[in-house]
Amino acid sequence: MNAEPTLASTSTDPLQTGQPARQSTGKTACVVGSGFGGLALAIRLQSAGIATTIIEGRDKPGGRAYYWHKDGFTFDAGPTVITDPDCLRELWALSGHDMADDIELMPVMPFYRLSWPDGTQFDYSNDEQHLFDEIARLNPADVAGYQRFLDYSAAVYQKGYVELGHVPFLDFKSMLKAAPALAKQQAWRSVYSMVSHFIEDERLREAFSFHTLLVGGNPMKTSAIYALIHKLEKDGGVWWARGGTNRLIAAMVTHFERLGGTIRLADPVKRVHTYGKRASEVETESGWKARFDAVASNADIMHSYRDLLSGTKRGASYAKSLGRKSFSPSLFVIHFGVEGAWPGIPHHMILFGPRYKGLLEDIYDKGVLPADFSIYLHHPSVTDPSVAPEGMSSFYALVPVAHMGKLSVDWDEMGPILEKRVLDEIEKRLIPGLHDRIVTKFHYAPKDFAQDLNAHMGSAFSLEPVLTQSAWFRGHNRDDTIENFYLVGAGTHPGAGIPGVVGSAKATAGLMLEDLTR
Repeated sequence: MNAEPTLASTSTDPLQTGQPARQSTGKTACVVGSGFGGLALAIRLQSAGIATTIIEGRDKPGGRAYYWHKDGFTFDAGPTVITDPDCLRELWALSGHDMADDIELMPVMPFYRLSWPDGTQFDYSNDEQHLFDEIARLNPADVAGYQRFLDYSAAVYQKGYVELGHVPFLDFKSMLKAAPALAKQQAWRSVYSMVSHFIEDERLREAFSFHTLLVGGNPMKTSAIYALIHKLEKDGGVWWARGGTNRLIAAMVTHFERLGGTIRLADPVKRVHTYGKRASEVETESGWKARFDAVASNADIMHSYRDLLSGTKRGASYAKSLGRKSFSPSLFVIHFGVEGAWPGIPHHMILFGPRYKGLLEDIYDKGVLPADFSIYLHHPSVTDPSVAPEGMSSFYALVPVAHMGKLSVDWDEMGPILEKRVLDEIEKRLIPGLHDRIVTKFHYAPKDFAQDLNAHMGSAFSLEPVLTQSAWFRGHNRDDTIENFYLVGAGTHPGAGIPGVVGSAKATAGLMLEDLTR
C-alpha cells in the first residue's frame, strides 16, 4: 500500500494491474474533498470510465478521517467505528479487485462497553447469548423486550437502509412514495421513544439509543428509523482498519489511483464557476483551473453553496435556506498517549455521566457547556498495537458540545480547562494516576472543525438528522438548479457516518453516471 498519495498522481496501465480494462467514456468529473464519501464516489466514477480528479485542500486525504503522527503514536481524527464492511468491499469489486489486498479489517469485540457512574457496566456485541445475559443482569424482563426491539430494527433496516439508503430523493413525490412505509414504522417517533416502548430499564434505554450520537443525532429527537443501526451492527459487526482509519483512506486512494484517477492535495478549491445552469470550471487557491463535465462536492454543505458557488444566484439562495436549518453539535476531542498497556479497557467505551436527557437538552437545545458530560473513549492500541510505541497505549476521549452557533466560548481559553476535566474523570473511573502516565496529548475543538474542515459553525456531522431534514428534506444528491453539480457526504442523503456517506456516494454516482453517459 502506498504510504502517501502524491500531489497529482496517475495510475499504471490497467492491464498491468490485472484489473478488467475500463473503456474511457471521454467524460471528466471533479470531486471536491477526499473524505470517505468523496473517495467512494471518485472510485465509482473512475471504475465506470469517467476520468475523475479529486481536489483536497489539506495536506493529507481523508477529510474528517485525517490523522496525526506524534511522538511515535498514530492518532486518527475519526471516524473510528466501521460497520457494513461490504459497502466498502463493493468499491474494489466494481473493477474486479479485492479490498483485502490493500487493507486488513480487524473485528472489534465487544462493540462497546458502557459504564455508568455507579459502576454498572454493560458489554454490547452481536454475541446473542452473551448480550441476553448482559441484559438479564440489569433487568431480566428486558430480554424479551430487546428481542421485540430487534425485530423492529430489522424491519426499519430493510426499509430505511436496504431499500432507501442508496436512493436519491430528488423531488417531493419520491418522499411521498416512501411515506406510507416510513409511517408504518412510526418514523415520527424518536429512537429513544421507540427503545422505551420495548425496554423498561433506564440504563438499557440509554444503551440502545446512544448510537445516533455517532452520526450527530439527539436520541430524543432523531427518527426511530435510525434504530436500523442495531440490525446493521448485528449482521455486519464492528470493525477496525489495521494501522488506523487513515490506512483505510490510504487504501482507497491507492485503489483510486490504480484505476487511473488523479488527486491534488494541499490546494483548496476557491470557486466552482458556472455558465448558465451548469458548473463549468473549478478554480483552486493556487490559481489552478480546469473544466469538467460534472462537479461533485464532498465539502461541508454550507461551504459548498455559500463559498464555492459564491457569486451565483443559486449559491446565495440555498445558503440562505441552509442558514435556517438545524446543524448537528460539534465535538471536543482529546488525543493522548499513555505509558503501559491497558488490556482491561476495550476498544470502545461510553462513560455515561449522571444525566442523559438533561445533558442532551443542554447540548442540542440550550447551547450551554454543562458541568457534567458523557465520554466516548477510543482505545485502538488494545486491538492494534501498531498505533502506539511498544509499551504504550493510544487513546482519544470525545465529548459532544454545542456548535459555535449556540455556544459562544473562547476555545483557546476553555480547551485546556475542559481537557483537564475530561481526563480527571477518566483518571477517577478507569486509569489511576492518568495525568502522570500521559506522555503526549493535544485536543481538537469546535473552532478546529470550522477552520480545518470549513464546517459550518464547527458542526461535526453537518445537518442534524431529524425527520424534517432527512431524505428529500436533506441536501439533494444532485442540485435542483445547477444540473451538473452534485453533493456527496454527510450533508446529503442518507447522512453522516460509515456506511452513511458511502451510501451517499452510491446514490450520487448513479445520478452522475446516468447524466454523463446518456
